[in-house]
Amino acid sequence: MVHILLRHREVENIGDFDIYAQHDGYQGLAKALTMTPDAVIAEVKNSGLRGRGGAGFPTGMKWSFVPKINGPKYVAVNADESEPGTFKDREIMEKNPHGLLEGALICAYAINASAVYIYCRGEFWDLAHNLERQVEAARAKNWVGQNIGGSSWSCEVYVHLGAGAYICGEESALLNSIEGKLGQPRVRPPFPAVAGLYACPTVINNVETLASVPWIMVHGAAEYKQIGTEKSPGTKVMCLSGHVAKPGNYEVPLGTTFRQVIDMAGGIANGKKLKAILPSGASGPLLPATDKVLDTPLTYEDLAAVGSVLGSASIILLDEDTDIVWATQRMAYFFRHESCGKCTPCREGTYWMNKRMDAVVAKKAKVEDIKLLEEVATQIQGRSLCALGDFAANPVLSSIKLFRDEYMAYVQPSAPATAASITPVKPAAPAAARPAPAAKVTVAAVSGD
Repeated sequence: MVHILLRHREVENIGDFDIYAQHDGYQGLAKALTMTPDAVIAEVKNSGLRGRGGAGFPTGMKWSFVPKINGPKYVAVNADESEPGTFKDREIMEKNPHGLLEGALICAYAINASAVYIYCRGEFWDLAHNLERQVEAARAKNWVGQNIGGSSWSCEVYVHLGAGAYICGEESALLNSIEGKLGQPRVRPPFPAVAGLYACPTVINNVETLASVPWIMVHGAAEYKQIGTEKSPGTKVMCLSGHVAKPGNYEVPLGTTFRQVIDMAGGIANGKKLKAILPSGASGPLLPATDKVLDTPLTYEDLAAVGSVLGSASIILLDEDTDIVWATQRMAYFFRHESCGKCTPCREGTYWMNKRMDAVVAKKAKVEDIKLLEEVATQIQGRSLCALGDFAANPVLSSIKLFRDEYMAYVQPSAPATAASITPVKPAAPAAARPAPAAKVTVAAVSGD
């Protein structure tokens, strides 16, 4: 297996400019500069490369949406790696930073952008400083700045640090953060390709996506499509963590199965049995550790067929001793804490799911609370400005569906509801003025402690 992304595992010190240059470094950009921007987009489109940040949207198609008009255009690199269990982008930026820089510059040339902004999560301050040093090393060799590679095209690269907010991994919240605004999602349309950073056309791609582009330009789209599957070509870095013998990043062709990747990582730690899998960190539905699931190819379409999502491939393995209810409570807390609060379904829904999960774990909940959790989670789905609301609902709904018996072991026997058990959303009305509880629970007013 040839590493496309984790090249440092084959080439020692490839993070240094001179070593990178000795191993086809910046040859993909040099080749792109001899082509028209449209031809570069066509090559990436023909490769079948899909976004590695989670959505799996075709990369070349995304680039083609940028209008061919005069005026500033930008590339924003999403390096706000905040999904629990995800650490692939960090390794790429630490060990193969020029792979990212070259890929971002190829994208910038393809859309005729004048600047690249690499948005790093706030905790990446040490990594960001090294990126800045590598940008200057590339500038010294005429791969950043004016008349890049002897062409008439110029482009700057800036490294921008966030402040540690999960929501800024959402593309429009990321743009707001760069502009100095609150990190909150924008209402769309307009989409970033038309009105993105500073209201100018912008392409936003994940680190892993852009780091794949130089290899495609050097070796060709046809060669890239020989790796992986027809609908999900190329390699993907799988982040394995949880109850696994050898946690870490594993770059494999898309289409490799769960079972094969887990075997690469030494199997489940301490000889335990596997109970459940989180295929995409906290944001995707849990999967049971059945033979069908374990033999499922890791592709965007195959994961959807078994009821989950590949996402950023942050695979968290849960062994037989895992308390699924407790694990779901921790995920509910995470999303409640990270919700930006801009839209009501997510703001109120994540709060109440967290409250009810706390009550379940504390063994203060009734059987009706399990139904209440399902209703609140269902009402969040598809009703928030960004995907965080859906992400928050996924672990709650899937864990109840797959492990309802574990929830039942926590709850108390059913009891008639009383007025004292109903807590309205603040600000509260006077007790005498409160309406009777509605038969159908809404996200705006649900039962509290």
